[in-house]
Amino acid sequence: MLGPVAWRTPPEDYGPWERVTSLLTEGLVARGVDVTLFATLDSLTKAQLDGVAPHGYGGDPDMDGRVWEALHVAHALSRSAEFDIVHNQLDWLPLAFDHFCQAPMVTTIHGFSGAVILPAYRASRSRFVSISDADRSPELDYIATVYHGIDVAELPPGPGGDSLVTFGRIHPDKGTEQAIAIARECGRPLVICGPVHDREYFEERVRPAIDGRTVTYLGSVGPADRARVLGEAAVLLHPIGFDEPFGLSVAEAMMCGTPVVAYRRGSMPEVVDEGLTGFLADNVDQAVAAVGRAVQLDREAVRAQAISRFSVDRMVDGYLEVYEKMLGR
Repeated sequence: MLGPVAWRTPPEDYGPWERVTSLLTEGLVARGVDVTLFATLDSLTKAQLDGVAPHGYGGDPDMDGRVWEALHVAHALSRSAEFDIVHNQLDWLPLAFDHFCQAPMVTTIHGFSGAVILPAYRASRSRFVSISDADRSPELDYIATVYHGIDVAELPPGPGGDSLVTFGRIHPDKGTEQAIAIARECGRPLVICGPVHDREYFEERVRPAIDGRTVTYLGSVGPADRARVLGEAAVLLHPIGFDEPFGLSVAEAMMCGTPVVAYRRGSMPEVVDEGLTGFLADNVDQAVAAVGRAVQLDREAVRAQAISRFSVDRMVDGYLEVYEKMLGR
């Protein structure tokens, strides 16, 4: 399992790719699969752990991510002959060197950072797995779509509450400013969670609204508090400004029984079952109206649907089918 090295696997707070990599690795080990996880050396796993980066470069200004990712990939591929399959969770860089890979490679595409990276995908021999049908490029062939899995035990059902919550990096793509406007129009308090990825946007569009009462900012929220924050919310707001490849926080909120109001972009029509786990909207006014309907949804039904569609077991089943297909079994 060739994981990313921006953060520890699993991450202490932010790190969606690392989180998914960890859940899949531990799920495969639980099924009796012999897995070696290539990740940061401080990672926590029941698999065999190998790597070169002492810790994630995302939190260390003295580490150049380009350098450590290159060293990490080179080390993993130097051992590739020892394995039946190399599962790449690290975006395009391993694809540029996959002719040095001595085992079949499959790549989970967590979302394209832009069309400019497509040459690395087109030149690769890797098979590709999309995380939603909406995130597929017409220029690539895919072996499967496998939705991300959520640890059911890690996110128990929550009681709900009066506040709304938005979960993700603070960036125009995630629509933090729109979430503030929706909450204000609903007359409900808003809790904002996530790291600041656009400092200017945060200072100009988000910080002025934070007063600790109507709008509260908790920063990055780690696993210990994630279930509580999501489970105590009335609704998760996801007013995205880009085509979301999957939306891990959306599935996590549903797992806590919290319904979702999301903008109708990217994978959201696939992930949100309208009228059952939430509603879709196209603007602030529609989202405000949708919140009023979402709070009436049955939280037990929301969680049950999330378990049926987005559990770790379902994700592991999907990837085992991919591996068997690649190995001709």
